[in-house]
Amino acid sequence: MAAGRKTGGRVKGVPNKATAQLKALAQKHTSEALKTLASIMKGGDSDSARVAAAKELLDRGYGKPAQAIVGGDEDSQPIRIARIELIDLGGA
Repeated sequence: MAAGRKTGGRVKGVPNKATAQLKALAQKHTSEALKTLASIMKGGDSDSARVAAAKELLDRGYGKPAQAIVGGDEDSQPIRIARIELIDLGGA
């Protein structure tokens, strides 16, 4: 960094071209991939394969469930963060 400014690399917010191309290529196979997962879910050889396929379909259709961060013992409530404050560490 020069005088606190970013001097190289991509401009903030501009997507990586390689990542965008890979994502576009992968999206072309979405329909076939979902059909494959559904086929495994319905007729997979093992219970674990069927469960894994069902989980993947649900995650893609509805998103992954949120995970609570629990502190202390098993009976504790999830930790709630009310405020995050940035502090200056003296030029660090």
